[in-house]
Amino acid sequence: MLRVTDGLTTTWLACLVGTAVLLPWTPALVSELSDASPGAVLAAVYLGLFPTAIGFTTWAYALKRMDAGRLSATTYVVPTVSVLMSWALLSEIPTAFGLVGGALSLVGVAISRRRPGRAASR
Repeated sequence: MLRVTDGLTTTWLACLVGTAVLLPWTPALVSELSDASPGAVLAAVYLGLFPTAIGFTTWAYALKRMDAGRLSATTYVVPTVSVLMSWALLSEIPTAFGLVGGALSLVGVAISRRRPGRAASR
């Protein structure tokens, strides 16, 4: 799909398909919304509109410029970045297992992203 449309259109179409698939549960949604607080409803709408849309749009943008296999391997960087961000921004000290796991995931990404040398391609 990304070969014929841009990332924003692809994300919009995926959201449209997701909405159509979930339509049978609309009565339950209406019932649950009446019980939920306005703050909870606004928080759910915010999470659906902004972080999710930004993530899917960024993914579509990157996928148009790189093959899926190589791009999906880069998602293994996310846990490491999360641990480092929580350490820097929230002062959460990572455990030894967290640091070892982060290093291991970075090594895996590096191995999967490396290009074969001339000797290997012959």
